[in-house]
This record gives sequence, C-alpha cells and structure tokens, in this order.
Amino acid sequence: MPQKPSIPKGTRDFSPTEVAKRNYIIDTIKEYFETFGFQPIETPSFENSETLLGKYGEEGDRLIFKILNSGDFISKVDDVTYSSKNSNSLAPKITEKALRYDLTVPFARYVVMHQNDIDFPFKRYQIQPVWRADRPQKGRFREFYQCDADVVGAHSLLQEVEFVQLYDTVFYALALQGVTLKLNNRKVLSGIAEVIGAQRLLVDFTVALDKLDKIGEESVKKEMLDKGISEAAIKKAQPLFSLSGSNIEKLDVLKDFLRDSEIGVQGVEELEFILNTISDFKLKAANVQLDVTLARGLNYYTGTIFEVLAPQGVQMGSIGGGGRYDDLTGIFGLKDVSGVGISFGLDRIYLVLEELGLFPDSLETSLDVLCLNFGDKEATAALKLVNTLRKLGLRTDLYPTSTKLPKQFKYADKRNVPYVILLGETELSAGNFVVKNMKTGDQKTFELDHPEKFAQELL
Repeated sequence: MPQKPSIPKGTRDFSPTEVAKRNYIIDTIKEYFETFGFQPIETPSFENSETLLGKYGEEGDRLIFKILNSGDFISKVDDVTYSSKNSNSLAPKITEKALRYDLTVPFARYVVMHQNDIDFPFKRYQIQPVWRADRPQKGRFREFYQCDADVVGAHSLLQEVEFVQLYDTVFYALALQGVTLKLNNRKVLSGIAEVIGAQRLLVDFTVALDKLDKIGEESVKKEMLDKGISEAAIKKAQPLFSLSGSNIEKLDVLKDFLRDSEIGVQGVEELEFILNTISDFKLKAANVQLDVTLARGLNYYTGTIFEVLAPQGVQMGSIGGGGRYDDLTGIFGLKDVSGVGISFGLDRIYLVLEELGLFPDSLETSLDVLCLNFGDKEATAALKLVNTLRKLGLRTDLYPTSTKLPKQFKYADKRNVPYVILLGETELSAGNFVVKNMKTGDQKTFELDHPEKFAQELL
C-alpha cells in the first residue's frame, strides 16, 4: 500500500487563492520599495556555513538548517570524532553549507563580494524565502518569506526616518491601520548594562530583556540570574521594565538614568532625533512607540532597532523589524560600512489581513470569463473568441471538453467566474455569442465580429 504523502513540519502548500493573496502583499511591498528608491537583488538559497554561523548569536546558530555534504560524507570522519557523538565537532566534517537564516547576512556577503560594482549608498530590496529550525506555531514557520530593504554606506539617521515612513506607507496601502512601530537603540541597551554593572553580560542581558512581553517580568529576571547577572544589577534596572508615558517622557527618564554613560547618552540623542523628525510627518497607519525593553536579540545591531506589532486585538507576534548595523560587512573584511534595514514578515502579515478581512474581494476571482464548450465545431469558434478577449485584457478560458452543461456551470461557479459565454450552434449560426452574469443570471447578446464591445463593458 502506498505511503500517504506528507510535507515537513513548519512548511506549507499554497492554494491558487492563497498565492493570489500572498502576491497581493508582495506586489504592494515591492511597489513601495521601488517608490522609495530601492533596487532588487537575489542571493542563493544556501550559503557556505562559515558565512552564516556566529552571526546570529548562540540561539540563532542552533536554528540554522545545515546541508549534508554530497557523496559518502561520513567516510571522512575519523573514528574518535564519530564515536564522541559530539555534534559540534562532527558537523564541520560532514556539512559545509547551510540554508540561509535571514537575508541580511547574505546581503552583507553580497556587498563585500560586489563592492567594486556598487554605487554607495546602496539601497537594495530582496524578497526571498529563508529557513529556520524553529518550533512551528501560529505565525512561525520553518520556511517563510522575508521582504527586506536595506541601505548601506550611509550614517545619516534620516535613513531610519525613511524606514518609519516606508513601514507606514506600506501598511496604509494594505489597509492595515493601527500597527505599533516600536523603537529602541542598542546603544541605550549598552548604556543600561553599563550603568547597572553588567557590561560583560550585555548579550545575555539583551536576549533575556527581549523576551519580556513573551514570558513576563519574573521569568526574565530568572533568566538573567541564571546567566550570571546579579540581583543588585536587576534591581537597578527595575524602573525600566515598566517604563510608561509619552515618548518624550520616556526620553526624559532615559536621559537621567543614562547621564553617566557616554554610549547611553548617544543612543538617547539618536532616538530623540528620529522621534522629533518623525513628528513633522503625519503617519497614517503606524503609532510610533519608544520601548526600552526592545532588544531583538541579534548581535549585529548597533544602533536603532525597529519592531512592528499588529493592531490591538490580533494575537500575533511581530510583523516586521530591523535596525542599524554599523559594521556588519566587517565580518567579511570590509570595514566601516554602516547600514540600516527593515523586514516585512509576509506570512504574519497574511494571517493578520486574513483575520481582519482586509484582502480585496477581487483576489478571489482568478478568471473573468469562461467560455462553455458545446462541441468541436463550436469550440473552434469559441477558441478564436477566447484568444481575442485575452488580447483585449480579459482573463478568459475555454472549458476543454463538451461535457454536460450543468457540470460546466458548476465548474464556473466553483472557480468564482463572474461571466460565462454561451456559443452554441444557434449563436454560431446567428454570428453572435451570449454572456451570462453568474451572480444575477442576466444574459446579454454580442456580435462575434465585435467582442470588444463586451470587453469595454466588463473593463
């Protein structure tokens, strides 16, 4: 008995309607990427392992899918390494490549390899799938698309302001209003760690802090203690865990808290510039909120951090995020190339739009007109009509066989086709065709020699 087919956990098949909805989101994002001056690039689905490993922190490295070497890969492993059953020592001997974890590190590699062909500042966008060996759950998959935009070669904080505007413009175009765009700065986090005496544990501090809205304050404190951060340090940072008020009021608290930290003060000044500049523009979809607990956990961020949350009432994680990285390309030998970028979470945005009923009804229609099949002679004439209507801009198809009409009408109904053409022996003899509105049942006759009149009415 054949085995029932399946797909790996965390992956999905997509129906025609789902693909149409995904393309609607992608096309909207792509349109505004290009409106804001970004150029498209693509990179391979897999990279050399050394390109990816060590760039996302310990947690990120564990989620990278590794690809086994081709051929008899196990024969090159010595007996001692093999018998040790230590994955860290075994992996370099049996795998040299890995599926990309995100689009940012491959982009940094791209910039270094193509630096002589790039005009800086370089604004690129990239819409491709990525893979993470994560635990699948709602809105979190092992294979998913990222829609990234980055600028490299520019230190100006005006880039951050533009990204806020880009987020707002795209979400407004998708009719997704009321999103929360959280802002923070890694320099502020470094300053906090300095003030509380936890500089050497900065990564552990930020990774734990980033989980505050997911696991709660007590669990975050416990994780910090487990990582070696003292109770005194945690107590000193306590006021920041529940910092409230307007963005200006939060900045005032931070200015006082970080007054003795040079890097912390710098981070506050950068946030203040961005927030003040944004206030000169009327955002339509996004509510910008300063959040000092936002860390995003990725080691390469050095300045501003972005995270976008769905409107209130929608249970979903972040639907976008990004930040400033002052020397990401330095890991590949190209120093002092500052960059900043953001990402749109396609799959989560899809789920949010679906839950809120924000997809246009027109996406449910993949075909404008279906021409019914009455037999070989009629079908030949119908095919000529179909080709003409296609040239006139209508999505048109001919039912392939002259089966019973009720079956053909049922097919049209299931495909959600709004108009059906009847071209039988009677119509062919009279030199016309009949168009039936599937919603109202109304019928109208047009001349075969002038199908453009029907197309004009429909378009």
